Amino acid sequence: QVYKGLDIITNKVSMQEQRLCRHHMISFVDPLVSNYTVVDFRDKAVPLISYIFARDKIPIVVGGTNYYIESLLWKVLINTKEKASTAPRPASDRKVELEQLDSAELHRRLSQVDPEMAARLHPHDKRKVARSLQVFEETGIPHSEILHQQQQEEGGGPLGGPLKYPHSCILWLHADQAALDARLEKRVDDMVAAGLLEELRDFHRRYNQEKVAENRQDYQHGIFQSIGFKEFHEYLVTEGNCSPETSALLLEKGIQALKQVTKRYARRQNKWVRNRFLKRPGPNVPPVYGLEVSDLQRWEEDVLKPALEIVESFIQGREPPAEPLRMEQDEEENKRRQRLCQLCARLIIGDREWAAHTRSKSHLHHLKKRRKLEVSGRAGGTVGDSGDTETSGKDGSLPVP
Repeated sequence: QVYKGLDIITNKVSMQEQRLCRHHMISFVDPLVSNYTVVDFRDKAVPLISYIFARDKIPIVVGGTNYYIESLLWKVLINTKEKASTAPRPASDRKVELEQLDSAELHRRLSQVDPEMAARLHPHDKRKVARSLQVFEETGIPHSEILHQQQQEEGGGPLGGPLKYPHSCILWLHADQAALDARLEKRVDDMVAAGLLEELRDFHRRYNQEKVAENRQDYQHGIFQSIGFKEFHEYLVTEGNCSPETSALLLEKGIQALKQVTKRYARRQNKWVRNRFLKRPGPNVPPVYGLEVSDLQRWEEDVLKPALEIVESFIQGREPPAEPLRMEQDEEENKRRQRLCQLCARLIIGDREWAAHTRSKSHLHHLKKRRKLEVSGRAGGTVGDSGDTETSGKDGSLPVP
């Protein structure tokens, strides 16, 4: 939402709603800026929060992308080169340059200067590996060492530095998955009815058509990585150059893809809240209050009234009537343990990810196939039931390079 344009696809708050309450950080970055980062966001948002406090008002940070919210709550980001202004960095961004390298070469370079960070990151996670290399190149200090320094500050913890605003609370609106999925699908239909296609056509014509013609389109950076734009790429680049029937099929394909990726992103947002807020170790964690939004007919009773009571109690220094949500942290879980599944030729990082992998259709398919070969006497050797070899500490599974 920081980018100008694509108001419908990014679900920006309407001008009518903006007149009810002053909003910040909306539509101020040029869409052609491809290297606007969470650090740029934080550097502009923190002075705004101070300005709001100075006026005896309470800033309300609205999600969104929880990683960006986390950057405001905790000292977790790293400044590399000092900037003279809050404008995004020049186009010659070192991280973007590094991302052009091969994954194996990137990881090899990081292993040489920061072996601890290299052991924590998946070799195929180019963004994180490139960022760690950038931090070292521009500060001369290993990324892992800077993170340790943050964690050791007063109020710091295993996941970062101290809480910036000690008197904060989080209101988490959550819904039953079926109700949420239905609502998100309807939202996409409403966006189409509100003029989504016209918005995408206009944006494509002004900002992306020339890049596509020169094969320079990039859906990994800037506004072009927003959910909704790349899903309609095939429709936009072929419109007018194919039959109406083909165009209609591509349009429907884009709409269905948008619905799927929107639901997937909502699941990731909820997972982030559970893992990074509710399970976050350490004392400096704001209370998280859950508000059930499955039934919009009960908005007043289930959401508005309890939210106002929580905030009012919070402002007055009283204990809110509602109990904050809590989730037990599994002390035995190792999020950085690495295992190599020889059966699938995949490197898995994290105990939970390993458990999910061993239950996955792909792994079970390989396991079933291997057992059939063993029974028929044509097995080419034996491996453990899960086909795993533990090694050393990006979550998930990717093919081994």
